[in-house]
Amino acid sequence: MEEVVRYSYRLRLGSIVESGLEAEWHRCRFLWNEAVYQQKSGNRPTFGTLSKLLTEARSRSAWLREGSQVVQQQMLRTYARALDQSFTVKGRGRPGFKPRKRTRPSLEYTKRGFSLRDGRLVLAKGVSIAVVWSRELPSEPSSVRVFRDSLGHWYASFVVRRTVDPAPVAEGGIGLDWGVRATATTTDPSFDLPYRGHRARCAAQLSRAQRKMARRRRGKRGPQSRRYQCAAREATQLHKKAARQTRHDARVWAKSVVDHHDLIAVEDFTPKFLAKSTMARKAADAAIGVTKTELIERATRAGRKVVLVRPAYTTMTCSRCFARAKQHLELAERTFRCRDCEYTTCRDRNAARVILAVAERGHTRVDDVRQSDHLLQVAGWVAVGA
Repeated sequence: MEEVVRYSYRLRLGSIVESGLEAEWHRCRFLWNEAVYQQKSGNRPTFGTLSKLLTEARSRSAWLREGSQVVQQQMLRTYARALDQSFTVKGRGRPGFKPRKRTRPSLEYTKRGFSLRDGRLVLAKGVSIAVVWSRELPSEPSSVRVFRDSLGHWYASFVVRRTVDPAPVAEGGIGLDWGVRATATTTDPSFDLPYRGHRARCAAQLSRAQRKMARRRRGKRGPQSRRYQCAAREATQLHKKAARQTRHDARVWAKSVVDHHDLIAVEDFTPKFLAKSTMARKAADAAIGVTKTELIERATRAGRKVVLVRPAYTTMTCSRCFARAKQHLELAERTFRCRDCEYTTCRDRNAARVILAVAERGHTRVDDVRQSDHLLQVAGWVAVGA
C-alpha cells in the first residue's frame, strides 16, 4: 500500500541565498495580496483569471520577472484553492492579506521548478541550497515547500510516495477521555498517556528568558534592539524544544494505540475553553489538540475505525448501568460513584468506558444510547402486553 506523505529537512543557507528567497517571497506575497484585493473588489477571480493577470503583470514589471514564474503561479493556485474551501471547510474563512512583518516566508515549487543535484536542492533561477539529509527519500519528490520557522531556520518539505506495511491485525476497542492531570485516560490502563510536563521542566530557564525580554523591551516606539531579539530567540527555542518533545511522545503513544486496537472511540474534545481557565498553562503544555489530531490521522491511515463521541454527560453517566448521576460532580472529585448500582471507579476511567460503550453501539452521543435503550424497553413492554 502506498501513501503520500511529507519529508522535511533542515536547510543550510548563506546570506545571499536567504536574501534571494526573501525577495522571492515578497513577490509572491504581493501577488497574494493583489488576488485578495480582486476578491474584495467583487471580481470573483478564478485561477485562470489570476494566471492571465500574472502574465500581463510580468510583461510590465521587471521586478516580477526577476522571480520564478513557477512559484508565483503556485501561490495563485494556493489562493484559488483557499478561496474555494472558504466557508465550506470547518474553520476556514475568506483568505486575507499577508502582512509583511507578521507572515513567515513559504514558497511552493512544483516538479518543473526544482531539482536535486549532488545532494543539493536547486530551485528555479539557479538557487542552490545545501540540505541536511537526516534520512533518505523513499521516492522522487513531486513538489517541495521551502519555509522559515519562528526561529529563523529554513526547511524543505518534500511530497513523496512511500510504501507502507499493512497495519497489524488487531481486535477489540478502546475508549479515550482527555484530561489535564493525565493527558489521555483509556479503558486499558496500560495505554494511558500521562502528563509529561516538558515545558514545566524548563520553567526556570523560560522565566529567566522572559524577564530578560521584559528588561530589554523598548515599548511600542521604534524597532526592538538586537539584545531583545536575542532574548526572544532564547525563549522561542525553549518553547519549541518542549513542543517537539510533546509531539514525539504523542506520536509514539498514538502508534501503540493504533497497532493494538481495531475500534478507537475518541472524546470529541475541543480544549479552547481551557485557555480562559486557571489550567491554561498546563493544558497548553499537554497539547491535547495535537495529540488528538495525531491519533486520528494515524488511525485513519491504518484503516482503523475511529468514532468521535460528544463529551456531554460522559462524566456523569455510569459505564455499568448507564444511569446518569443526579448530583453535580466538582472538578476536585476524582472518584465516580453510581447510586443506582453502587459502582465505584476512577472518574476519567469511567468516562472512557462510557465513550467506548457509545461507540460500540453505533452512536456518537450518550443521549442517543439512553434513548435507544428506552425505546427497546418500551417495545419489550408492548410485546409482553400483547
